[in-house]
Amino acid sequence: MATTSPSSLNVLLFPFMAKGHTIPILQLARLLLHRNATVTIFTTPANHPYISTSLSDTSTSIISLPFPKNIPGVPPGVESMDKLPSLSLFFPFVSSTKLMQPDFEKAVQSLKTPMTFMITDGFFGWTLESANKFNIPRLVYYGMSNFAITINRVMSYNKHLFKGKSNKDLVTVPEFPWLTVTRDEFNDVFNGRDSNSPYAKWILDTVLATSKSYGLLTNSFSELEPVFVEYWNSKLGPKSWSVGPFCLSHTEFLSSKKPSWMVWLDKKLQLGCPVLYVAFGSQSEISQDQIDEIKIGLEKSEVSFLWVMRRSENGVYPTLDDGFEERVKEKGIVVREWVNQREILEHEIVKGFVSHCGWNSVLESICAGVPILAWPLSAEQPLNAKFVVDEIKIGVRVETCDGTVNGFVKGEGLEKKVKELMEGEKGKEVRKKVAEISRTAAKAVEEGGSSWQCLNELIDELQNKSKTS
Repeated sequence: MATTSPSSLNVLLFPFMAKGHTIPILQLARLLLHRNATVTIFTTPANHPYISTSLSDTSTSIISLPFPKNIPGVPPGVESMDKLPSLSLFFPFVSSTKLMQPDFEKAVQSLKTPMTFMITDGFFGWTLESANKFNIPRLVYYGMSNFAITINRVMSYNKHLFKGKSNKDLVTVPEFPWLTVTRDEFNDVFNGRDSNSPYAKWILDTVLATSKSYGLLTNSFSELEPVFVEYWNSKLGPKSWSVGPFCLSHTEFLSSKKPSWMVWLDKKLQLGCPVLYVAFGSQSEISQDQIDEIKIGLEKSEVSFLWVMRRSENGVYPTLDDGFEERVKEKGIVVREWVNQREILEHEIVKGFVSHCGWNSVLESICAGVPILAWPLSAEQPLNAKFVVDEIKIGVRVETCDGTVNGFVKGEGLEKKVKELMEGEKGKEVRKKVAEISRTAAKAVEEGGSSWQCLNELIDELQNKSKTS
């Protein structure tokens, strides 16, 4: 372990205001605290209580910065993506964070100890200017895999390959000829459409700020995606430091009173009934028509399931008023509140996960040894799904009606894939494979493991840089 004293390693963390971005950074904070670091996290007033509660057993300092007011479409008091009325407000929300720069710099300047380095979200490209002003190395956190950032970058250099192609036409990835991609697996600005919009300019500015930063901090481990780590670090850059999975940094203390869904899982374990966990993340928006087909697929599959449902855009839950829950009560339950996903995945009876393939969910599934039925919905999730199914082979893919990535999924198609994952030969194969990778993930973060060593190397390098400067 790096030989550090509490005062010699000072790290500033600034996560984006969304649970999927913040939670891994809080887990990373614990990794740094284990290295005797002094950790300071920046956030906003409305997000402060969550961070404070999550790290209440640590010595982490938390600084709140005023969140910009009067953002078009964003209701007053909303300071997190999770609470936005619609994902369509992402760009006005994220671009407004640049208005926080003066307060951020004032707060950094007032810190009593100089920072060894800062880790800020990739969406906060403007923090590079602040980092340079105070001579603090900036590491970027995107919450993405090395696979996703590498394929994104390679294809952004090869936009011409999509010219004249439909959404479903396969294109071979240069440098990785065993991989094919389609136009709709990428954001519009990367495949040549909508390249002159303010959003496209923001994307390009963000990528440029990343390229000029000290490096990337990646929630992954080198054994999971060695080809893509090596390619990024030798051909692209800045260097990616894989120091995860972050979720293994902390064993969560569970409350003495079990929530109802854990009691239900315990009963399924006693009965020997394998359970399928169904969840699509905190920000995914699913139509009522699609919800209706999910109901059909789950009911017809006759597997036991735990389905966590998210509120729709208008703040209400999708309708399930046709007697569905009464009909399936012996087999499945629907949960309409926050759950500890990691706790559910680690339950012995959970044997499959219908997932949107957000990177946090993929890693939690890997660490728990649970195979995935991949159903990507947005962002880089299609690439994560490709990685899960085609590259590391720990899951199967849902079938869409039109064959596109974001297409509609019929109940019959879902039923077929659920049975394949939970009962079929393919399910046995991917279950065996994910168990192997799960063991490798655990070793990576142990003393002497690849992620353990990588974090030590990063700390030593930046401490030496701090001393010489």
